[in-house]
Amino acid sequence: MKKVRLVALGLATTLALASLAGCQSKSETDTKQGTDTNTDTSTDSSANAGGETYVIGGIGPLTGDAASYGISVKQGAEIAIKEINDAGGVKVGDKTLQLSLKFEDDQATPDKAVTAYNSLMDSKMDALLGAVTSGSCLAVANLAQEDDILMLTPSGSAQDITKNTNVFRLCFTDPLQGETMAEHMITDLKFKNVAVIYKNSDEYSTGVYEAFAKKVAELGGTITTAEAFADGEDFNTQLTSIKGTDAEAIFAPIYYGDASHIVTQAADLSMTLPFFGSDGWDGILDTVTDKATVEGATFLSPFFSGDKAAADFVTKYNEAYKATPDQFAADGYDGVYVIKAALEKAASTKTADLVKAMTEISVDGLTGEKISFTEDGEPQKAAKFIKIVNGEYTAE
Repeated sequence: MKKVRLVALGLATTLALASLAGCQSKSETDTKQGTDTNTDTSTDSSANAGGETYVIGGIGPLTGDAASYGISVKQGAEIAIKEINDAGGVKVGDKTLQLSLKFEDDQATPDKAVTAYNSLMDSKMDALLGAVTSGSCLAVANLAQEDDILMLTPSGSAQDITKNTNVFRLCFTDPLQGETMAEHMITDLKFKNVAVIYKNSDEYSTGVYEAFAKKVAELGGTITTAEAFADGEDFNTQLTSIKGTDAEAIFAPIYYGDASHIVTQAADLSMTLPFFGSDGWDGILDTVTDKATVEGATFLSPFFSGDKAAADFVTKYNEAYKATPDQFAADGYDGVYVIKAALEKAASTKTADLVKAMTEISVDGLTGEKISFTEDGEPQKAAKFIKIVNGEYTAE
């Protein structure tokens, strides 16, 4: 049995401020999700048939302000596991395994992530799909290495998460998002002057902004002004400052809650500059009072529910949870299929074999075609640009 240990609370506390940084798009509970977030803090989706079972552990927020992230990942993973088990399971060498998902609530905090991890180890976890948020990933990554567990985070984007050889990431890193949007705005759309508004107390926002600023300079563009804000701050000062420059567009690498307030205030100031955002904008149409305030806005996302290739998943998700899946649901779904592909390629359940296989597989997923991974644990796949047109998300 793999060992389990307690980690000093001081380490978890140090990481607490980073706990919500990641490929997140929501900062509050999504009431559209089908799971009862008030009572379900640990769930176990068991295999449908008898025989040997391979336990995939999951860590993410199922309660608290960030519950929508974890709920979506969990529900997407559940659909994938049901599909795989219904189709007969996973062929691993001369064995056929059924998959089981055991998902623990960490409320998006590092200390609770450590507790969740230890609980999963007690439940004989074989591989970890998680954690969902960056701070929690950082809190458990070394534990997974010590316990010799394959760890695949669906949505943790902090750069240091994948420093251990057994850890892989399905989503884009913060720097990659900044660089990609800079190339899109400066090279593709030919903007010369852009303004930025970002949250300086948030690792996700600052990480994307810093990479964006560096890439804009490399491409010959100019950032007319970079306006920072903190929690609870009014945006009038920042927007007025931007309005006084010759900016042609505004880049806002922030979460959709703040973004909805910013676009509303920009409209009140009669600002007509187009907005561009990182993947944190996913979900903004559910929060703005007037969809016209985000008309024409463009943001990055690994998933678009309107894609024809996603139609079957969207239908199954809606039938099961009475909701439209977001990028986190797609990340959870793809994460399970990536683990399946690694098991099949390795023909083994040993972590060393799985880690090697992770760099040799290619998976056609909802969040990318022919998804592959480098030895550094990073995904290789194309980004999607989502543009809001006539009050609806469209693929640009």
